[in-house]
Amino acid sequence: MAVASIAHQPDQLYVETRELRIQGFLLFMVSDLVLFSSFIFAYLYLRNSGQGWPAGGPKLDIALAALNSIVLFGSGATMHFALENWKHGNFSKFANWIVMTIILGAGFLSGQVMEYIHIGARWSDGIFGASFYTLTGMHGLHVFAGIIYLTVLLLQALQGKYTFTKYTGLTLGTLYWHFVDVIWVVLFSIFYLL
Repeated sequence: MAVASIAHQPDQLYVETRELRIQGFLLFMVSDLVLFSSFIFAYLYLRNSGQGWPAGGPKLDIALAALNSIVLFGSGATMHFALENWKHGNFSKFANWIVMTIILGAGFLSGQVMEYIHIGARWSDGIFGASFYTLTGMHGLHVFAGIIYLTVLLLQALQGKYTFTKYTGLTLGTLYWHFVDVIWVVLFSIFYLL
């Protein structure tokens, strides 16, 4: 009995390595948050200063952005379900949910490309264009990196790199994906709702 319970517990080296990975990842997330915050506050300052801000501004497609937001937020839910299924030992459901997350992430990027094609502004059009394309482009780059990250996690899971007691990479992938969702809530609010 005691041997079976020990076999299901992570070893000490794994626990120590996990803690270091989590700390490193959190430092990365904080630095990313600082980067986004700097650009967001600069945008808000420029917008409210009135210096060179276009009167009325270009008309953004709020309906497309809202639909695109639903797609991205849906991917956050599917990523949550992927991790929960992994924790409960259901590999096939985990794989299905993470593939759905990747597909929804790609769908979000496709929607962003559609918006870029139809928007009435360019990056070189002034403060609004530069701000919009810089912030949404930086977010899109994070979504693209997240898609690659989740694909690598899926491939690693298929290769048996993770067990149902040792899955720090999957947890960090989920945290990253939720971070991307939270950043989009802020960007959607400042560009489309304010």
